[in-house]
Amino acid sequence: MSNEGLKPEKLAVLIDADNTTAACAQDLLEEIAKYGIASVKRIYGDWSSPMLSGWRSILLKHALVPIQQFAYTKGKDATDMGLIIDAMDLLYSGHFDGFCLVSSDSDFTPLASRIRAAGRVVYGFGRAKTPEAFRQACDRFFYIENLGEVEKSKDEIGAASTTALADRPEAAKVTAKSRQMDAATKSLLNKSIKDATDEATGWAFVGKIGNVISETRPDFDSRTYGYAKLSGMLRDLRGLQFRTDEANRMYCRKIPYSDLIKLLDEAFNKFKSAKGWASLDVVGKYVKPRWDWQEYGFESFPELLGKVDHVEITNDGMRMLAPAAS
Repeated sequence: MSNEGLKPEKLAVLIDADNTTAACAQDLLEEIAKYGIASVKRIYGDWSSPMLSGWRSILLKHALVPIQQFAYTKGKDATDMGLIIDAMDLLYSGHFDGFCLVSSDSDFTPLASRIRAAGRVVYGFGRAKTPEAFRQACDRFFYIENLGEVEKSKDEIGAASTTALADRPEAAKVTAKSRQMDAATKSLLNKSIKDATDEATGWAFVGKIGNVISETRPDFDSRTYGYAKLSGMLRDLRGLQFRTDEANRMYCRKIPYSDLIKLLDEAFNKFKSAKGWASLDVVGKYVKPRWDWQEYGFESFPELLGKVDHVEITNDGMRMLAPAAS
């Protein structure tokens, strides 16, 4: 990915038109622009086919270079071979830092692996049905649905007239349905935070967390879960403290609630009255030197207790509650 102050990466964008609809073009190229300059933009398919009328209507708008690939044999995809040959020629030219392969076809898995073996970055783009082998072969993989496009089924496309497809290239664009952030996803985020944490400071740079995730899950995208950015997911993960540095870079760290709960239990049992309550002020003074809540962004002891389960507080007292039976 291009960084501020560094020369943007030169990218070769190769699109399998037989496997991708024109509805995604604008969002696709805007996404690619986040990672570098699309120095080459080629799109492959049988341009004599009415199925590509949507793409034909926007080639000039997006400066896409169409590459004709005739279907010499029924049932065989000549587009794949033509794209692969061009990709290898571009790779051997040595002029490109990365490649954007736009297809949901697993046939491009060896190509992605070969490009990465040559030290070039590979960004893959495809539908949610894209086989895992191709997704994992890329450095990063983006679901087209997250870019605002959901592919029509072949039956729907076949039933539509050529004129209708040409006049309504955006007809297939709808908002993708977000997934829930399940236990496996939360576990992935927590492990990535741990792996990205600087042992010297205890903080993890959010950008590094994203890189750690991508190393094991190239197809991970916060937009799949309804979040515009990873930082939004992390905030909803709870139990984290955030800060930004002078360059507005975001960092986070785990709040050690397990240590706090042990300390609260110790303090409560030490100072509780016969009625089963302990003074907020007394417990707070005991906890503060041992667990400074202000270091974790809490203004006061009551504010901290409000974030801890199984604690009941009043204006001047607190007590520990037994966890609810599962």
